[in-house]
Amino acid sequence: MNYMQLEAIAMPVLISGLVLFMGYIVWDLAKKSNAGGFGTSILFLALGLGVIGFVIKTVIVVIIE
Repeated sequence: MNYMQLEAIAMPVLISGLVLFMGYIVWDLAKKSNAGGFGTSILFLALGLGVIGFVIKTVIVVIIE
């Protein structure tokens, strides 16, 4: 296994783990701050927009190449 193969496997796995960890942090923040249903959904919406932006960027790069 060379460097490029390792990177092709490790990058999606590590980024997925980071997104899951960030989701846990947002959930914990909403729980501790008593944000309620609307506040929690706004927090997750903000996180979701960042994740969607990353996915869209990845898809565009694959399409262009």
